[in-house]
Amino acid sequence: MGATRAAELLRSELWVKRQRCAVSLDPARALLSWRRSPGPAARAAADAWSVPVSEIISVEETDVPGKHASSGKWQKMEAPYAFTVHCVKRARRHRWKWAQVTFCSAEEQLCHLWLQTLRDLLEKLTCRPKHLLVFINPFGGKGKGKHIYERKVAPLFTLASITTEVIVTECANHAKESLYEINLDKYDGIICVGGDGMFSEILQGLIGRTQRDSGVDQNHPRAALVPSPLRIGIIPAGSTDCVCYSTIGINDAQTSALHIIVGDSLAMDVSAVHRNNTLLGYSVSLLGYGFYGDIIRDSEKKRWMGHARYDFSGFKTFLSHHCYEGTVSFLPARHTVGSPRDEKPCQAGCFVCRQSKQQLEEEQKKSLYGLENAEEVEEWKVICGKFLAINATNMSCACPRSPRGLSPAAHLGDGSSDLILIRKCSRLNFLRFLVRHTNQHDQFDFTFVEVYRVKRFQFTSKPLEEEDSDLQERGKKRFGQICSDHPPCCCPVTHSSWNCDGEVLNSAALEVRVHCQLVQLFARGIEETE
Repeated sequence: MGATRAAELLRSELWVKRQRCAVSLDPARALLSWRRSPGPAARAAADAWSVPVSEIISVEETDVPGKHASSGKWQKMEAPYAFTVHCVKRARRHRWKWAQVTFCSAEEQLCHLWLQTLRDLLEKLTCRPKHLLVFINPFGGKGKGKHIYERKVAPLFTLASITTEVIVTECANHAKESLYEINLDKYDGIICVGGDGMFSEILQGLIGRTQRDSGVDQNHPRAALVPSPLRIGIIPAGSTDCVCYSTIGINDAQTSALHIIVGDSLAMDVSAVHRNNTLLGYSVSLLGYGFYGDIIRDSEKKRWMGHARYDFSGFKTFLSHHCYEGTVSFLPARHTVGSPRDEKPCQAGCFVCRQSKQQLEEEQKKSLYGLENAEEVEEWKVICGKFLAINATNMSCACPRSPRGLSPAAHLGDGSSDLILIRKCSRLNFLRFLVRHTNQHDQFDFTFVEVYRVKRFQFTSKPLEEEDSDLQERGKKRFGQICSDHPPCCCPVTHSSWNCDGEVLNSAALEVRVHCQLVQLFARGIEETE
Protein backbone atom coordinates (compact mmCIF):
# COMPACT_ATOMS: atom_id res chain seq x y z
CA MET A 1 0.00 0.00 0.00
CA GLY A 2 1.44 3.35 -1.04
CA ALA A 3 1.95 6.14 1.47
CA THR A 4 -0.68 8.31 -0.24
CA ARG A 5 -3.28 5.57 -0.24
CA ALA A 6 -2.46 4.64 3.37
CA ALA A 7 -2.96 8.23 4.47
CA GLU A 8 -6.19 8.32 2.52
CA LEU A 9 -7.37 5.19 4.29
CA LEU A 10 -6.57 6.54 7.73
CA ARG A 11 -9.04 9.32 7.07
CA SER A 12 -11.60 9.18 4.25
CA GLU A 13 -14.87 10.83 3.33
CA LEU A 14 -17.51 8.09 3.17
CA TRP A 15 -21.27 8.00 3.38
CA VAL A 16 -23.22 6.39 6.23
CA LYS A 17 -27.01 6.40 6.05
CA ARG A 18 -26.88 9.13 3.40
CA GLN A 19 -24.81 11.30 5.72
CA ARG A 20 -21.29 12.28 4.74
CA CYS A 21 -18.86 11.15 7.45
CA ALA A 22 -15.19 11.44 8.20
CA VAL A 23 -14.06 7.82 8.66
CA SER A 24 -10.69 7.00 10.20
CA LEU A 25 -8.72 3.95 11.23
CA ASP A 26 -6.24 4.21 14.07
CA PRO A 27 -3.73 1.34 13.59
CA ALA A 28 -2.06 1.92 16.97
CA ARG A 29 -5.30 1.51 18.91
CA ALA A 30 -6.97 -0.74 16.29
CA LEU A 31 -10.01 1.52 16.36
CA LEU A 32 -12.46 2.29 13.56
CA SER A 33 -14.13 5.69 14.01
CA TRP A 34 -16.52 7.86 12.06
CA ARG A 35 -18.43 11.08 12.59
CA ARG A 36 -20.68 13.33 10.57
CA SER A 37 -18.96 16.17 8.72
CA PRO A 38 -19.16 19.05 8.41
CA GLY A 39 -21.00 19.85 11.63
CA PRO A 40 -21.04 22.26 14.55
CA ALA A 41 -18.42 21.63 17.21
CA ALA A 42 -21.17 21.24 19.80
CA ARG A 43 -22.52 18.23 17.92
CA ALA A 44 -19.15 16.54 17.33
CA ALA A 45 -19.37 14.26 20.35
CA ALA A 46 -23.00 13.31 19.78
CA ASP A 47 -22.38 12.54 16.11
CA ALA A 48 -19.22 10.45 16.59
CA TRP A 49 -18.99 6.66 16.80
CA SER A 50 -16.20 4.15 17.12
CA VAL A 51 -15.73 0.39 17.37
CA PRO A 52 -12.58 -1.57 18.27
CA VAL A 53 -11.39 -3.84 15.49
CA SER A 54 -11.44 -6.66 18.06
CA GLU A 55 -15.22 -6.25 18.30
CA ILE A 56 -15.87 -6.36 14.56
CA ILE A 57 -17.56 -9.64 13.65
CA SER A 58 -16.95 -9.54 9.90
CA VAL A 59 -16.71 -7.19 6.91
CA GLU A 60 -18.40 -7.84 3.57
CA GLU A 61 -18.91 -6.11 0.25
CA THR A 62 -22.42 -4.76 -0.15
CA ASP A 63 -24.65 -3.87 -3.08
CA VAL A 64 -26.23 -0.44 -2.69
CA PRO A 65 -29.92 -0.54 -3.65
CA GLY A 66 -31.09 2.45 -5.65
CA LYS A 67 -28.09 4.36 -6.90
CA HIS A 68 -30.13 7.53 -7.50
CA ALA A 69 -32.06 8.60 -4.46
CA SER A 70 -34.08 11.74 -3.90
CA SER A 71 -31.35 13.46 -1.89
CA GLY A 72 -29.36 15.92 -3.95
CA LYS A 73 -26.14 14.97 -2.22
CA TRP A 74 -26.72 11.28 -2.95
CA GLN A 75 -27.33 11.94 -6.66
CA LYS A 76 -23.73 13.16 -7.04
CA MET A 77 -22.58 9.58 -6.38
CA GLU A 78 -23.12 8.18 -9.86
CA ALA A 79 -21.70 4.72 -9.07
CA PRO A 80 -21.69 4.11 -5.32
CA TYR A 81 -19.76 1.20 -3.87
CA ALA A 82 -20.23 -0.05 -0.34
CA PHE A 83 -19.01 -2.37 2.37
CA THR A 84 -20.75 -3.38 5.59
CA VAL A 85 -19.12 -3.77 8.99
CA HIS A 86 -20.86 -6.23 11.33
CA CYS A 87 -19.88 -5.44 14.90
CA VAL A 88 -20.79 -5.51 18.57
CA LYS A 89 -23.06 -2.83 19.98
CA ARG A 90 -23.30 -2.37 23.73
CA ALA A 91 -26.71 -2.00 25.29
CA ARG A 92 -27.78 -1.58 28.90
CA ARG A 93 -27.00 -4.03 31.72
CA HIS A 94 -24.04 -5.76 30.03
CA ARG A 95 -26.11 -6.79 27.02
CA TRP A 96 -24.34 -7.01 23.65
CA LYS A 97 -26.17 -6.79 20.34
CA TRP A 98 -25.28 -7.45 16.75
CA ALA A 99 -25.10 -4.20 14.76
CA GLN A 100 -24.17 -3.38 11.19
CA VAL A 101 -22.94 -0.19 9.56
CA THR A 102 -22.72 0.28 5.79
CA PHE A 103 -20.10 2.67 4.37
CA CYS A 104 -20.49 3.96 0.81
CA SER A 105 -18.08 5.62 -1.59
CA ALA A 106 -18.14 6.81 -5.19
CA GLU A 107 -14.65 5.40 -5.64
CA GLU A 108 -14.44 1.65 -6.11
CA GLN A 109 -10.71 1.40 -5.37
CA LEU A 110 -11.08 3.22 -2.05
CA CYS A 111 -13.97 1.01 -1.03
CA HIS A 112 -12.00 -2.18 -1.81
CA LEU A 113 -8.99 -0.79 0.04
CA TRP A 114 -11.04 -0.33 3.21
CA LEU A 115 -12.58 -3.76 2.78
CA GLN A 116 -9.24 -5.55 2.39
CA THR A 117 -7.50 -3.65 5.18
CA LEU A 118 -10.21 -4.45 7.72
CA ARG A 119 -10.24 -8.10 6.68
CA ASP A 120 -6.46 -8.28 7.09
CA LEU A 121 -6.76 -6.86 10.60
CA LEU A 122 -9.42 -9.45 11.50
CA GLU A 123 -7.20 -12.27 10.19
CA LYS A 124 -4.50 -11.23 12.64
CA LEU A 125 -6.84 -11.83 15.62
CA THR A 126 -5.58 -15.33 16.43
CA CYS A 127 -7.67 -15.59 19.60
CA ARG A 128 -10.85 -16.09 17.58
CA PRO A 129 -12.27 -19.62 17.19
CA LYS A 130 -12.67 -21.15 13.75
CA HIS A 131 -14.19 -24.56 14.49
CA LEU A 132 -16.35 -25.37 17.53
CA LEU A 133 -17.92 -28.45 19.08
CA VAL A 134 -21.45 -27.63 20.26
CA PHE A 135 -23.46 -29.64 22.79
CA ILE A 136 -27.16 -28.82 23.08
CA ASN A 137 -29.29 -29.95 26.00
CA PRO A 138 -32.84 -30.11 24.58
CA PHE A 139 -34.41 -30.73 28.01
CA GLY A 140 -32.82 -28.10 30.27
CA GLY A 141 -34.68 -25.01 31.47
CA LYS A 142 -37.85 -24.63 29.44
CA GLY A 143 -36.69 -27.10 26.80
CA LYS A 144 -35.80 -24.37 24.28
CA GLY A 145 -32.05 -25.01 23.95
CA LYS A 146 -32.20 -26.21 20.34
CA HIS A 147 -34.52 -23.36 19.34
CA ILE A 148 -32.32 -20.74 21.01
CA TYR A 149 -29.20 -22.03 19.27
CA GLU A 150 -30.76 -22.24 15.81
CA ARG A 151 -32.48 -18.85 15.97
CA LYS A 152 -30.06 -16.66 17.92
CA VAL A 153 -26.62 -18.24 17.79
CA ALA A 154 -26.09 -20.26 14.59
CA PRO A 155 -26.69 -17.24 12.25
CA LEU A 156 -24.04 -15.24 14.12
CA PHE A 157 -21.54 -18.09 13.91
CA THR A 158 -22.18 -18.31 10.17
CA LEU A 159 -21.67 -14.55 9.82
CA ALA A 160 -18.32 -14.87 11.61
CA SER A 161 -17.28 -17.82 9.37
CA ILE A 162 -17.21 -20.21 12.35
CA THR A 163 -17.88 -23.84 11.48
CA THR A 164 -19.52 -26.09 14.04
CA GLU A 165 -20.24 -29.71 14.82
CA VAL A 166 -23.48 -29.99 16.79
CA ILE A 167 -24.38 -32.83 19.15
CA VAL A 168 -27.85 -32.86 20.74
CA THR A 169 -27.57 -34.79 23.99
CA GLU A 170 -29.99 -37.66 24.53
CA CYS A 171 -29.44 -38.52 28.20
CA ALA A 172 -27.51 -37.55 31.31
CA ASN A 173 -23.70 -37.66 30.93
CA HIS A 174 -23.96 -37.91 27.13
CA ALA A 175 -21.71 -34.87 26.70
CA LYS A 176 -19.25 -36.02 29.37
CA GLU A 177 -18.85 -39.45 27.81
CA SER A 178 -18.53 -37.96 24.32
CA LEU A 179 -15.66 -35.72 25.44
CA TYR A 180 -13.69 -38.81 26.50
CA GLU A 181 -14.05 -40.35 23.04
CA ILE A 182 -14.02 -37.52 20.47
CA ASN A 183 -10.82 -36.27 18.85
CA LEU A 184 -10.61 -32.75 20.30
CA ASP A 185 -7.52 -31.61 18.38
CA LYS A 186 -9.56 -30.16 15.52
CA TYR A 187 -11.67 -27.88 17.71
CA ASP A 188 -10.92 -24.43 19.11
CA GLY A 189 -13.48 -24.69 21.89
CA ILE A 190 -16.47 -26.49 23.38
CA ILE A 191 -19.86 -24.76 23.45
CA CYS A 192 -22.53 -25.62 25.99
CA VAL A 193 -26.14 -24.78 25.14
CA GLY A 194 -28.06 -25.34 28.36
CA GLY A 195 -27.97 -24.52 32.04
CA ASP A 196 -25.52 -24.90 34.88
CA GLY A 197 -26.00 -28.67 34.96
CA MET A 198 -25.01 -28.99 31.32
CA PHE A 199 -21.98 -26.77 31.88
CA SER A 200 -20.93 -28.89 34.85
CA GLU A 201 -21.18 -32.03 32.76
CA ILE A 202 -18.93 -30.57 30.05
CA LEU A 203 -16.53 -29.27 32.70
CA GLN A 204 -16.19 -32.74 34.26
CA GLY A 205 -15.64 -34.32 30.86
CA LEU A 206 -13.10 -31.79 29.58
CA ILE A 207 -11.00 -31.74 32.76
CA GLY A 208 -11.15 -35.52 33.03
CA ARG A 209 -10.12 -35.99 29.41
CA THR A 210 -7.22 -33.56 29.82
CA GLN A 211 -5.92 -35.37 32.93
CA ARG A 212 -6.23 -38.76 31.25
CA ASP A 213 -4.29 -37.59 28.21
CA SER A 214 -1.65 -36.02 30.48
CA GLY A 215 -1.27 -39.10 32.69
CA VAL A 216 -2.54 -37.34 35.84
CA ASP A 217 -4.40 -39.34 38.51
CA GLN A 218 -7.54 -37.31 39.28
CA ASN A 219 -8.27 -39.40 42.35
CA HIS A 220 -5.20 -38.12 44.16
CA PRO A 221 -6.24 -35.04 46.21
CA ARG A 222 -2.76 -33.48 45.93
CA ALA A 223 -2.38 -34.02 42.17
CA ALA A 224 -1.36 -30.97 40.13
CA LEU A 225 -4.08 -30.83 37.49
CA VAL A 226 -3.22 -29.84 33.92
CA PRO A 227 -5.25 -26.96 32.38
CA SER A 228 -7.12 -27.72 29.16
CA PRO A 229 -6.09 -25.74 26.06
CA LEU A 230 -9.73 -25.59 24.95
CA ARG A 231 -12.06 -22.83 26.08
CA ILE A 232 -15.67 -23.43 27.09
CA GLY A 233 -18.47 -21.19 25.85
CA ILE A 234 -21.89 -20.95 27.47
CA ILE A 235 -25.11 -20.23 25.61
CA PRO A 236 -27.62 -19.81 28.47
CA ALA A 237 -30.74 -21.95 28.14
CA GLY A 238 -31.27 -23.20 31.68
CA SER A 239 -33.22 -22.33 34.79
CA THR A 240 -30.74 -20.05 36.60
CA ASP A 241 -27.65 -19.79 34.34
CA CYS A 242 -25.54 -18.83 37.35
CA VAL A 243 -22.14 -19.42 35.70
CA CYS A 244 -23.02 -17.33 32.65
CA TYR A 245 -24.50 -14.51 34.74
CA SER A 246 -21.47 -14.42 37.05
CA THR A 247 -18.94 -14.24 34.21
CA ILE A 248 -20.46 -11.71 31.77
CA GLY A 249 -23.19 -10.06 33.86
CA ILE A 250 -26.26 -11.28 31.99
CA ASN A 251 -27.86 -14.51 30.78
CA ASP A 252 -28.56 -13.51 27.18
CA ALA A 253 -27.89 -15.91 24.28
CA GLN A 254 -26.86 -13.27 21.74
CA THR A 255 -24.48 -11.61 24.21
CA SER A 256 -22.80 -14.94 24.97
CA ALA A 257 -22.51 -15.78 21.26
CA LEU A 258 -20.78 -12.46 20.58
CA HIS A 259 -18.29 -13.05 23.41
CA ILE A 260 -17.46 -16.39 21.79
CA ILE A 261 -17.08 -14.87 18.33
CA VAL A 262 -14.67 -12.10 19.39
CA GLY A 263 -12.58 -14.73 21.18
CA ASP A 264 -12.77 -13.48 24.75
CA SER A 265 -10.87 -15.50 27.37
CA LEU A 266 -11.44 -15.67 31.10
CA ALA A 267 -9.48 -17.95 33.42
CA MET A 268 -11.53 -19.55 36.18
CA ASP A 269 -10.76 -21.49 39.35
CA VAL A 270 -12.05 -25.04 39.79
CA SER A 271 -12.48 -26.89 43.09
CA ALA A 272 -11.75 -30.62 43.13
CA VAL A 273 -13.93 -32.56 45.59
CA HIS A 274 -12.52 -35.80 47.04
CA ARG A 275 -13.31 -38.42 49.64
CA ASN A 276 -10.94 -41.21 50.65
CA ASN A 277 -8.66 -40.64 47.65
CA THR A 278 -11.61 -40.78 45.26
CA LEU A 279 -12.69 -37.88 43.06
CA LEU A 280 -16.35 -37.02 43.58
CA GLY A 281 -16.47 -34.16 41.09
CA TYR A 282 -15.45 -30.62 40.20
CA SER A 283 -17.16 -27.40 41.24
CA VAL A 284 -16.92 -23.86 39.86
CA SER A 285 -19.92 -22.16 41.44
CA LEU A 286 -21.67 -23.53 44.54
CA LEU A 287 -20.67 -26.34 46.83
CA GLY A 288 -23.42 -26.29 49.46
CA TYR A 289 -24.21 -28.47 52.46
CA GLY A 290 -27.32 -28.19 54.61
CA PHE A 291 -29.90 -25.78 53.21
CA TYR A 292 -28.81 -25.86 49.55
CA GLY A 293 -27.94 -29.55 49.73
CA ASP A 294 -31.41 -30.39 51.05
CA ILE A 295 -33.02 -28.28 48.31
CA ILE A 296 -31.23 -30.02 45.46
CA ARG A 297 -31.80 -33.48 46.97
CA ASP A 298 -35.53 -32.84 47.38
CA SER A 299 -35.95 -31.17 43.98
CA GLU A 300 -34.44 -34.19 42.20
CA LYS A 301 -37.55 -36.14 43.20
CA LYS A 302 -39.84 -33.51 41.68
CA ARG A 303 -38.45 -33.00 38.19
CA TRP A 304 -41.98 -33.37 36.84
CA MET A 305 -42.70 -29.91 38.32
CA GLY A 306 -40.17 -28.22 36.03
CA HIS A 307 -38.50 -25.03 37.23
CA ALA A 308 -41.12 -24.63 39.98
CA ARG A 309 -39.57 -27.55 41.84
CA TYR A 310 -36.77 -25.29 43.12
CA ASP A 311 -39.23 -22.83 44.66
CA PHE A 312 -41.28 -25.63 46.18
CA SER A 313 -38.27 -27.48 47.59
CA GLY A 314 -36.76 -24.23 48.83
CA PHE A 315 -39.89 -23.28 50.75
CA LYS A 316 -40.23 -26.80 52.13
CA THR A 317 -36.57 -26.86 53.23
CA PHE A 318 -36.89 -23.46 54.88
CA LEU A 319 -39.84 -24.68 56.94
CA SER A 320 -37.94 -27.84 57.94
CA HIS A 321 -35.12 -25.68 59.32
CA HIS A 322 -32.73 -28.58 59.83
CA CYS A 323 -29.28 -27.92 61.25
CA TYR A 324 -26.35 -30.33 61.03
CA GLU A 325 -23.49 -30.86 63.42
CA GLY A 326 -19.99 -31.30 62.15
CA THR A 327 -16.42 -30.03 61.93
CA VAL A 328 -15.02 -27.69 59.29
CA SER A 329 -11.25 -27.36 58.96
CA PHE A 330 -9.71 -25.03 56.38
CA LEU A 331 -6.47 -23.56 55.14
CA PRO A 332 -6.76 -19.75 54.76
CA ALA A 333 -5.79 -18.31 51.38
CA ARG A 334 -3.04 -15.96 52.51
CA HIS A 335 -1.86 -15.35 48.94
CA THR A 336 -4.99 -13.40 47.97
CA VAL A 337 -4.97 -9.60 47.95
CA GLY A 338 -8.71 -9.30 48.62
CA SER A 339 -11.20 -10.42 51.25
CA PRO A 340 -14.82 -11.62 51.11
CA ARG A 341 -16.12 -8.37 52.63
CA ASP A 342 -14.01 -5.75 50.83
CA GLU A 343 -16.88 -4.90 48.43
CA LYS A 344 -14.58 -5.22 45.41
CA PRO A 345 -16.36 -7.47 42.90
CA CYS A 346 -14.53 -9.42 40.21
CA GLN A 347 -14.58 -7.48 36.94
CA ALA A 348 -13.01 -7.67 33.49
CA GLY A 349 -9.24 -7.40 33.73
CA CYS A 350 -9.46 -8.04 37.48
CA PHE A 351 -6.39 -6.86 39.40
CA VAL A 352 -7.17 -9.11 42.38
CA CYS A 353 -7.19 -12.28 40.24
CA ARG A 354 -4.01 -11.31 38.43
CA GLN A 355 -2.08 -10.31 41.56
CA SER A 356 -3.34 -13.26 43.61
CA LYS A 357 -2.22 -15.74 40.96
CA GLN A 358 1.26 -14.20 40.90
CA GLN A 359 1.58 -14.47 44.68
CA LEU A 360 0.31 -18.06 44.61
CA GLU A 361 2.92 -18.98 42.00
CA GLU A 362 5.63 -17.42 44.17
CA GLU A 363 4.45 -19.53 47.12
CA GLN A 364 4.61 -22.67 45.00
CA LYS A 365 8.15 -21.84 43.81
CA LYS A 366 9.30 -21.39 47.39
CA SER A 367 7.90 -24.79 48.31
CA LEU A 368 9.88 -26.36 45.47
CA TYR A 369 13.17 -24.91 46.65
CA GLY A 370 12.44 -25.02 50.35
CA LEU A 371 9.95 -27.12 52.24
CA GLU A 372 8.45 -29.72 49.91
CA ASN A 373 5.07 -29.90 51.61
CA ALA A 374 4.66 -26.29 52.68
CA GLU A 375 0.91 -26.69 53.19
CA GLU A 376 1.46 -29.28 55.89
CA VAL A 377 3.10 -26.74 58.21
CA GLU A 378 0.61 -23.97 57.54
CA GLU A 379 -1.94 -23.31 60.23
CA TRP A 380 -5.26 -25.01 59.66
CA LYS A 381 -8.28 -23.50 61.38
CA VAL A 382 -10.91 -25.79 62.88
CA ILE A 383 -14.54 -24.84 63.59
CA CYS A 384 -17.05 -27.17 65.22
CA GLY A 385 -20.76 -26.59 65.71
CA LYS A 386 -24.26 -26.89 64.36
CA PHE A 387 -24.82 -25.35 60.93
CA LEU A 388 -27.90 -24.53 58.89
CA ALA A 389 -25.74 -24.23 55.79
CA ILE A 390 -22.11 -24.52 54.70
CA ASN A 391 -21.44 -22.89 51.33
CA ALA A 392 -18.23 -22.67 49.30
CA THR A 393 -18.29 -20.40 46.24
CA ASN A 394 -15.61 -19.88 43.58
CA MET A 395 -17.63 -17.04 42.08
CA SER A 396 -20.30 -14.61 43.18
CA CYS A 397 -23.05 -17.10 42.13
CA ALA A 398 -25.11 -14.18 40.87
CA CYS A 399 -28.31 -14.80 38.91
CA PRO A 400 -31.38 -12.75 37.92
CA ARG A 401 -33.04 -13.48 41.28
CA SER A 402 -29.88 -12.60 43.22
CA PRO A 403 -27.97 -9.97 41.20
CA ARG A 404 -25.11 -9.79 43.74
CA GLY A 405 -24.97 -13.50 44.46
CA LEU A 406 -24.06 -15.58 47.50
CA SER A 407 -20.65 -13.91 47.85
CA PRO A 408 -20.56 -10.57 45.98
CA ALA A 409 -16.78 -10.11 46.32
CA ALA A 410 -15.77 -13.65 45.31
CA HIS A 411 -13.21 -13.74 42.49
CA LEU A 412 -13.15 -16.05 39.51
CA GLY A 413 -9.42 -16.64 39.23
CA ASP A 414 -7.68 -15.81 42.51
CA GLY A 415 -7.03 -19.42 43.51
CA SER A 416 -9.42 -19.39 46.45
CA SER A 417 -12.97 -20.12 47.50
CA ASP A 418 -15.22 -18.15 49.86
CA LEU A 419 -16.32 -20.47 52.67
CA ILE A 420 -19.59 -19.27 54.25
CA LEU A 421 -20.76 -20.83 57.52
CA ILE A 422 -24.32 -20.18 58.71
CA ARG A 423 -24.65 -21.37 62.28
CA LYS A 424 -27.85 -22.50 63.93
CA CYS A 425 -30.26 -19.58 64.38
CA SER A 426 -33.98 -18.85 64.40
CA ARG A 427 -36.11 -19.09 61.28
CA LEU A 428 -36.62 -15.34 61.33
CA ASN A 429 -32.90 -14.61 61.37
CA PHE A 430 -32.25 -17.16 58.63
CA LEU A 431 -34.98 -15.53 56.55
CA ARG A 432 -33.33 -12.14 57.07
CA PHE A 433 -30.08 -13.65 55.82
CA LEU A 434 -31.74 -15.12 52.71
CA VAL A 435 -33.51 -11.87 51.87
CA ARG A 436 -30.19 -10.04 51.78
CA HIS A 437 -29.19 -12.09 48.75
CA THR A 438 -31.72 -10.04 46.79
CA ASN A 439 -30.74 -6.52 47.94
CA GLN A 440 -27.67 -4.35 48.44
CA HIS A 441 -27.17 -4.97 52.16
CA ASP A 442 -24.16 -6.83 53.58
CA GLN A 443 -25.37 -10.42 53.86
CA PHE A 444 -22.45 -11.34 56.13
CA ASP A 445 -23.35 -8.76 58.78
CA PHE A 446 -24.92 -11.26 61.19
CA THR A 447 -23.52 -12.80 64.35
CA PHE A 448 -24.42 -16.30 63.13
CA VAL A 449 -22.67 -15.90 59.74
CA GLU A 450 -18.92 -16.36 59.21
CA VAL A 451 -17.03 -16.07 55.93
CA TYR A 452 -13.44 -17.04 55.13
CA ARG A 453 -11.34 -17.03 51.97
CA VAL A 454 -9.71 -20.47 51.73
CA LYS A 455 -7.68 -22.58 49.35
CA ARG A 456 -8.50 -25.93 50.95
CA PHE A 457 -11.10 -27.18 53.39
CA GLN A 458 -12.47 -30.40 54.84
CA PHE A 459 -15.79 -31.28 56.42
CA THR A 460 -16.73 -34.17 58.68
CA SER A 461 -20.26 -34.67 59.96
CA LYS A 462 -20.83 -35.78 63.54
CA PRO A 463 -21.51 -39.53 63.67
CA LEU A 464 -24.90 -40.59 65.03
CA GLU A 465 -24.50 -41.57 68.64
CA GLU A 466 -26.06 -44.70 70.08
CA GLU A 467 -28.77 -42.94 72.04
CA ASP A 468 -29.68 -40.94 68.96
CA SER A 469 -30.02 -44.22 67.04
CA ASP A 470 -32.54 -45.46 69.58
CA LEU A 471 -34.45 -42.22 69.28
CA GLN A 472 -34.47 -42.53 65.51
CA GLU A 473 -35.84 -46.06 65.70
CA ARG A 474 -38.65 -44.90 67.98
CA GLY A 475 -39.41 -42.11 65.54
CA LYS A 476 -39.61 -44.55 62.66
CA LYS A 477 -42.09 -46.74 64.50
CA ARG A 478 -44.23 -43.74 65.30
CA PHE A 479 -44.15 -41.94 61.96
CA GLY A 480 -43.50 -44.78 59.53
CA GLN A 481 -41.88 -44.17 56.15
CA ILE A 482 -42.17 -40.39 56.43
CA CYS A 483 -39.35 -40.48 58.98
CA SER A 484 -36.69 -41.67 56.57
CA ASP A 485 -37.37 -38.97 54.01
CA HIS A 486 -38.45 -36.00 56.11
CA PRO A 487 -37.68 -36.58 59.80
CA PRO A 488 -39.95 -34.82 62.28
CA CYS A 489 -38.57 -32.89 65.20
CA CYS A 490 -38.41 -36.00 67.45
CA CYS A 491 -36.22 -37.80 64.90
CA PRO A 492 -32.69 -36.37 64.58
CA VAL A 493 -31.30 -35.58 61.13
CA THR A 494 -27.78 -36.98 60.97
CA HIS A 495 -26.43 -35.47 57.77
CA SER A 496 -27.35 -33.56 54.64
CA SER A 497 -26.16 -33.90 51.04
CA TRP A 498 -23.78 -31.66 49.13
CA ASN A 499 -25.02 -29.54 46.24
CA CYS A 500 -22.13 -29.60 43.77
CA ASP A 501 -23.05 -27.14 40.99
CA GLY A 502 -26.60 -28.51 40.93
CA GLU A 503 -25.67 -32.17 41.29
CA VAL A 504 -26.21 -34.25 44.44
CA LEU A 505 -23.22 -35.66 46.32
CA ASN A 506 -24.50 -38.01 49.01
CA SER A 507 -21.19 -38.18 50.84
CA ALA A 508 -21.23 -35.92 53.90
CA ALA A 509 -17.48 -36.00 54.62
CA LEU A 510 -15.23 -34.61 51.91
CA GLU A 511 -12.06 -32.72 51.10
CA VAL A 512 -11.96 -29.73 48.73
CA ARG A 513 -8.95 -28.16 47.01
CA VAL A 514 -9.03 -25.06 44.77
CA HIS A 515 -7.03 -25.23 41.53
CA CYS A 516 -6.14 -21.73 40.34
CA GLN A 517 -7.36 -20.78 36.84
CA LEU A 518 -7.71 -24.39 35.67
CA VAL A 519 -10.18 -23.71 32.85
CA GLN A 520 -10.75 -20.94 30.32
CA LEU A 521 -14.13 -19.55 29.29
CA PHE A 522 -15.20 -17.63 26.22
CA ALA A 523 -15.98 -14.63 28.41
CA ARG A 524 -14.50 -11.26 29.34
CA GLY A 525 -15.66 -10.85 32.90
CA ILE A 526 -18.22 -8.31 34.01
CA GLU A 527 -17.38 -4.92 32.52
CA GLU A 528 -17.68 -1.85 34.68
CA THR A 529 -20.80 0.07 33.74
CA GLU A 530 -20.68 3.80 33.22
